[in-house]
Amino acid sequence: MSLMTGGAAASGASPAAGRWTPPGQAFAGGRWRETERHTAVTDPETGAFLGEVADSTAAEVRAAVDALVDTFRAGTAADRTDWPLWQRREALHRAADLLRQQAGRFTAIVGSEGCKTIRDARREVARAAETLQLSAAAGHALQGASVPFDDTSRGADRLGWSSREPLGVVAAITPFNDPLNLVAHKVGPALLSGNVIAVKPHEATPLSALALADLLLEAGVPGDRIAVLPGGPTAGRELVSHPGVDVVSFTGGVRTADEVARLAGARTLLMELGGSNPVIVDHGVDLRAAAQAIAEGAFGCAGQNCLSVQRVYVVAQHYDELLGHLTHTTAHLRVGSRHDEATDVGPLIDAAAARLVERRVEEAVARGAVVRAGAVRHEATYQPTILTDLAPGDPIVTDEIFGPVVSVLPVIDLDDAVGQANRAATGLQAGVFTRDTTAALRTARRLRAGAVMINDTSDFRIDAMPFGGFHRSGIGREGVTSAVVAMTAPKVIAARLTSIG
Repeated sequence: MSLMTGGAAASGASPAAGRWTPPGQAFAGGRWRETERHTAVTDPETGAFLGEVADSTAAEVRAAVDALVDTFRAGTAADRTDWPLWQRREALHRAADLLRQQAGRFTAIVGSEGCKTIRDARREVARAAETLQLSAAAGHALQGASVPFDDTSRGADRLGWSSREPLGVVAAITPFNDPLNLVAHKVGPALLSGNVIAVKPHEATPLSALALADLLLEAGVPGDRIAVLPGGPTAGRELVSHPGVDVVSFTGGVRTADEVARLAGARTLLMELGGSNPVIVDHGVDLRAAAQAIAEGAFGCAGQNCLSVQRVYVVAQHYDELLGHLTHTTAHLRVGSRHDEATDVGPLIDAAAARLVERRVEEAVARGAVVRAGAVRHEATYQPTILTDLAPGDPIVTDEIFGPVVSVLPVIDLDDAVGQANRAATGLQAGVFTRDTTAALRTARRLRAGAVMINDTSDFRIDAMPFGGFHRSGIGREGVTSAVVAMTAPKVIAARLTSIG
C-alpha cells in the first residue's frame, strides 16, 4: 500500500514530492492491522492508484470499539493518571509542530485523494495544524466551579464543586471535502478532554485520516486511545450503534444524519449537516468587491463546502450591476485539474456528484430558471454556474446543492432579504454586505444562522469559533473549545462536613 507523489506542476502532475506507505490498512487496538477485506484508494480525477485500506467489517469495528472501551475503563480505574492532561497537551502541541514540518507530504495526500485543488489542500494542512494547536490550548474548557451548597438550608453543612469529565468513547464519521482538518476537529478535542476515539473517514479519502493517526503516534499519543477504521456503510452503522460508544460526532448530509440518529439512539450527538447559505447585498457597498467575494465563496472547492455561498439576495436597485460583476468574475475563473497551481475550480469528487448537480440545474431550468453562466458538465467537472429568475422557494435555492451553483435573486430591502433567507430548512452561516452598521447588526440578529459574517460571505470560519447552525444544519456546536465542552460533562463532588453517628 503506497501513496506515489511527484513534483508539483501546472500540467496536471501529481502534487508534492515523496512517498508515503501507511504501516497498515487500519489502526485499532493499539496497532496497525491488515484486515479481512480491503479496498483501493484512487485519485478521483486521474484514476491513479494511491493505496489500499481496510473495508472494515462489523466484527472488526466491534473489536476496535471494545478495545477503546477497555482503555477508557482502565484509565478511569486509575483516576486517569495513565495519561494526564499535561501529557495530552504536550502531545497535541508536538503533533501540530510535526504537521507543519511535514506539510508537503500531507498536502500531497489531501490533494491526491480528495476534491481539493493543490492550493486548497495546502491551506487545509495549515488549518489542521492550527486545529491541533488550538486543541492543545483548550485545557481551560475543562475548568470546574464551586457549588454554593450553603444557598439552601439543606446544604448548609456541605462543601462541593464540579469538574468536567470525559464522556468516554467518541465515534467520529468524517466527510470527503475536508479529509484532514475535520478529522483533526474531532480527534484533537476528544484526546485533549481525556476521551478515546474511533474515526471512520469517508470511503473516498481515508489516507488523510490514517496519516494523521501515524503522526499522532509519533507525537506521543498512546496507540490504545485512537482507532481509524476505513470502510463503508456497514462499518459506519456498526460504529454508531455500538453500545460502548458515548458520543457520536458526525459531519455529513441530513439523510445520513437521520439514520445515524436512529441507530445511535439516546446518547450525545454532535452533527454538522451543512446548509444553503445566503449572502445579502445592501446599498452603498463596493459591488465589484462583493461579487469577487461571492464568486470565491460559491465556487471554491467546486462548491463542495458546507459554507459555500448558494443564494445571493440583492436590493433591486443594484441587482443588474452586481449580477454583471459576478458574471464577469465567474467567466475569468480558471477551471481545470486539481493538481494545477493555476486552477481556481477543479472537478467534483466524482462524475456521479457532477451528474447530480447537472440534473438539479436542468430541473431548475425546466421550472423557469435562467442560466447566466456555466451549466456545462464534462465528466466530473461542472462549470461554475449562475442562475436567476427563480422563485424564492425553488428547491435549488433552499436545498443544499454541494456543487458550483449560485442563485441570484432581487429583493425589495433588507427586511425582504431576511424573510427570504430564513425560508430554508437549514441555517448554518450567512453573509451581509452593507455600510450601515446599525442595519448590519439588526440583520445579523434576525438571520437564523449559526454565524453571520458582516461585509463578508458565509464562506469564512476560524477553527476556534463555535461552529454549527439552526434548524436542520445540525445538533450542537463544533469548533475546538465547543467540542471539548460537548465531549465532557460536569461531575459534582459534595462533602458532608457534619460527622454521622
